[in-house]
Amino acid sequence: MTGSDKDPRVSELRSAVSRLRRELAAHPAEFPDRDIAEEELAALDAMAAGGAPEIPHLRRSLLLVAGAIGSVSALARGLSEVRRAVELFGGPPRR
Repeated sequence: MTGSDKDPRVSELRSAVSRLRRELAAHPAEFPDRDIAEEELAALDAMAAGGAPEIPHLRRSLLLVAGAIGSVSALARGLSEVRRAVELFGGPPRR
């Protein structure tokens, strides 16, 4: 049994990441940080596939993905879904 079989948050994260990866692959425009976005989405998927991902690593990858594709409006919905899936693991840290 994988981590995604045990925790619905993991399934949600993997689904959101998969959708955004497909949207990114289909997006015709090249942009400077596309490689970073692709690498961090792969890292998010790997963390989720491993079971209970570490929240600080999830957040770091999310920030890198957001920074890399944040200005590409066509990917905004997919990015929001990934953000919501990451937040299922716990809200933003208190300051």
